[in-house]
Parts: sequence; C-alpha cells; structure tokens
Amino acid sequence: MMTSSLRIIALAAAVSTVAFAAQAKNPMVGGAEMYDNKNIVENAMNSKDHTTLVAAVKAAGLVETLQGKGPFTVFAPTNEAFAALPKGTVETLLKPENKAKLTKILTCHVVAADAMSTAIEKMIKDDGGTHDVKTVGGCVLKAKQSMNKITLTDENGNVADVTIADVKQSNGVIHVIDKVLLPKM
Repeated sequence: MMTSSLRIIALAAAVSTVAFAAQAKNPMVGGAEMYDNKNIVENAMNSKDHTTLVAAVKAAGLVETLQGKGPFTVFAPTNEAFAALPKGTVETLLKPENKAKLTKILTCHVVAADAMSTAIEKMIKDDGGTHDVKTVGGCVLKAKQSMNKITLTDENGNVADVTIADVKQSNGVIHVIDKVLLPKM
C-alpha cells in the first residue's frame, strides 16, 4: 500500500514537472524559438517572418535603440504585411534618402512600455472598447478587442490583427501583427 502511494506521488510529481516545462516553453515566431533573455533585435533576427522588418530597422538606424534597456512594446509586422504594401514601397523606404520617413513608420510600431496583452485588454475595457495607444513615433493607434483578438487601427484606418501576442523579450515584448501601420502623411 505504501509503495503504491509513493509511486502515485512520484508519477504526479513527474507529470506536473513535464506540464510546467511544456507551459514555460518559449513561443515560436517565424520558425524560431523566441528567448526572453534576448532583446527585441536578437530575437527578430532569428524569425524568418521578420526579415523585412529587421532590414528596415537596420536601414533606419534603430538597431541600437531596440537593443537598449527599454522597456518597449513592438507591434512587429510580418514579411507578408510589408509585401501587402503597394509595389515598390519597401524598396523606396529602404533608400538612404527616405530614412526619416522609414524611421517615422517604424517608430509608429513602438510603445515605450512593457504592455502584455492582458494589460492592453484591460485598458481597452477600461476605456469603453477602444484605447488610444501613443507610440514613440508620435502616432496614435486605436486598440480594440474583437473576437478574442486585439486589433490596432492606424491614423489612416488600416486595421492590423495581433496574430501572436506576448512574445517576452529581455527589454520588453513583441506582438506580431499582420499589417504595416502607417502614420498620417
């Protein structure tokens, strides 16, 4: 009787350890595991879905900033989101003469805070269904919740869905989005 009780306890402990380890696993983004001890740039560089974003961050000279202490919340558009812009837009923005415009667009995806989705959802609820998100670039995004997803609307009415939320970083959090958010120009 005592041995079977010990076996049950040992089995329960093993199962709970495995369950905890599975729960604590780092999220996958763009085929790469994201590590909460790496910064935003280090993790983004490993995501196959964010090569355009990384190239844009480099062209805008924002690598050092996004490797900094933070905290930052980055709404990170995928390669598909950039590809959906009008033909030639990305190539034009990556030119040195368009650095200021590119920087403005990218910083409209960054908030100077560590805002996990639960905090954003609470702000949306507290504000009656829409929360104004002020970005580092001076843009105001409208955050809403629709069918258990957070959406962001830019100053031009473009709506992005958060497709992967709460990707913890050493200096903040990334929320993957499916559209590029643009400032009013």
